[in-house]
Amino acid sequence: MTTANDPWGRVDADGTVYVRTADGERVIGSWAAGSPEEALAFFRRKFASLETEIALFEQRMATTEIAPAQAQSTVKRLLSAVAEANAIGDLDGLRVRLESLTSVVDHRREEVKAAREQARVEARGVKERIVDEAEHIAAEATHWKASGERMAELLEEWKAAPHADRAVEAVLWKRLSAARNSFTKRRKAYFSSLEVERDAVRSTKEKLVEQAESLADSTDWGGTSSAYRDLMRQWKEAGRAGRDAEAELWKRFRDAQDKFFAARTDVFAAKESELRGNATVKEELLVQAQALLPVTDWRAARSALRSIQERWEQAGAVPRESRDQLEGGLRKVEESVKRAEDAQWKRSNPEALARAQGTVSQLRSAIATLETQLAKAKDRNDAAAIAKAEDALEARRSWLTEAERTLAEFSG
Repeated sequence: MTTANDPWGRVDADGTVYVRTADGERVIGSWAAGSPEEALAFFRRKFASLETEIALFEQRMATTEIAPAQAQSTVKRLLSAVAEANAIGDLDGLRVRLESLTSVVDHRREEVKAAREQARVEARGVKERIVDEAEHIAAEATHWKASGERMAELLEEWKAAPHADRAVEAVLWKRLSAARNSFTKRRKAYFSSLEVERDAVRSTKEKLVEQAESLADSTDWGGTSSAYRDLMRQWKEAGRAGRDAEAELWKRFRDAQDKFFAARTDVFAAKESELRGNATVKEELLVQAQALLPVTDWRAARSALRSIQERWEQAGAVPRESRDQLEGGLRKVEESVKRAEDAQWKRSNPEALARAQGTVSQLRSAIATLETQLAKAKDRNDAAAIAKAEDALEARRSWLTEAERTLAEFSG
């Protein structure tokens, strides 16, 4: 059997395979199934497989948040694999690459430690905020339903929040529990005195009903509407009387409002009739405006539109439900005339025309040059140059199509 050599190993005449490292040669196997060159190829492939695994790990370290402990374990395993590898290649180089990752793992471990500490600090801040708000509610809240719901939400936020240091969390939990208990006691005390407050609310709402009934026959539509809105606001702010009293007072309050607003509706109906007449005029003007489309002579369209716009303003207000449709329709016509005017200006702009012509000329010149280069590449049978020239030609022909389309718009 002959021998075979590689910069990183060799095959002896008796089939023994060696790898060369900084520590000297090491036997990694024997080969009797083929030529020495096949032996070298086999052990090179084993090296390539190991190198690929290390390269993938390096990429993973660079692009993912792998846990430091897992990363350290992988480095240790791969170092052992390199030290014992039955493969031919630069094993020392692989070892150096893996050793360099150790410092990366150490740095990442410190980052994770710092992040964990930061998370504990942030968790403490979150829970201190929860406790502070709970104590504020316990000491000052008077809107019992909303405050009770918020206190329950704070408890859920506490449960969902990350953990702080155990000692700190124990102190904060004690404060939160005390705040919840204090709030519960204050709420119970409030509801125990609620009957007295309901009597006061009933008295207040009886006065509001009397005021509402005194305004029922008013014809001061604007002022009285505002007055009813203010009475409604006061009604809502007054709180609730007992169930039966609340229902009876509310019926009287609503009856007074309904009487006033029914009379106002009759008056406004007449005004609505006038507004519908204005809408009819504007609908006719909109038909005239839409007849200007498509715009072929923007100057004539602009003149006609100006006349329509003047009559439009003179027509007056229209019902609210017609306003958007009418105004939107006229706006579309105005925009079309404006676009026609802008397009005409663009076509008559000599600087833009010159730029468009220059772009087309430059692209045609570049295409001619590339076609010459492509022909020469084909004569040389230079596949790389042919591919490069064809790619460049495809791109510039696409650009030329767009440039010619732009240029054509000037003569459109």
